[in-house]
Amino acid sequence: MSALSKKVPSSLRALGRRALPQDIVVTGHRYVLQRIFKNDFFAITSMYECQGHRVVLKVGRQVSFMLIPLAWIGRWLANREWAALTRLQDIAGIPKPIARWERTGVIREFAEGHPLEKGEHVPDDFHERLAKLIQKIHERDMAYVDLEKCENVLVGDDGRPHLFDFQICWHWSKRWGGELWPMRALRRWFQHGDLYHLRKLKRRTRRDQMSAEELASSYRKPWYVRLHRTLTFPFLWCRRKILNRIDPRRDGHERGHVHDGESMNTL
Repeated sequence: MSALSKKVPSSLRALGRRALPQDIVVTGHRYVLQRIFKNDFFAITSMYECQGHRVVLKVGRQVSFMLIPLAWIGRWLANREWAALTRLQDIAGIPKPIARWERTGVIREFAEGHPLEKGEHVPDDFHERLAKLIQKIHERDMAYVDLEKCENVLVGDDGRPHLFDFQICWHWSKRWGGELWPMRALRRWFQHGDLYHLRKLKRRTRRDQMSAEELASSYRKPWYVRLHRTLTFPFLWCRRKILNRIDPRRDGHERGHVHDGESMNTL
């Protein structure tokens, strides 16, 4: 039996054995489920459509794992993502939030396009636009944090960059000490990390546009990036070994990626 033919254990799905509804009501209109993009441990991301208009529904984890209640994680991540999208909703290239769905779901705009691929020849102004998009996020006292992988950036059908996943972005309210020294220092480190990963993405897709100095800097990992990887490596290594055994279905994609040929009823 091939890896792709094996059924993923329900415990590794955000909704467990539950399924998404076939239709949802958004701003008074009935939207029908068209496809599921990703279904992993923390969230399931899908697209619904109504008369040609599409929206994305992302639902955070709702079920326990090994008898440990984890619905609170789904609520926390959904609240964070909703707050980030609301804070950035006037910036082109970031989907506008539309509505909450139950306690762990977020409904947002759908952007036509495809995930950025390593080696893809993007338009000449793509990385300039992406850098300006990140700059605008930083100006809101935030950091995107999730630029390490190419597929975390969407190449729109218009050739422009879009950022769509704000589940782990950094934003800390002033009300809760966001402007105190420790939080400001963390924010600055995460923002510098964004700039490093921007250079790395450019190297992977438009190396021809980089100066020798810029290319060299793309290989120099900041000390806080190296520290983070050193501290998390043992955990990530063990996690990868365990998941590769119980859920081997990757096929070159992120874990949880749903293939076009898969039936939604078998997920």
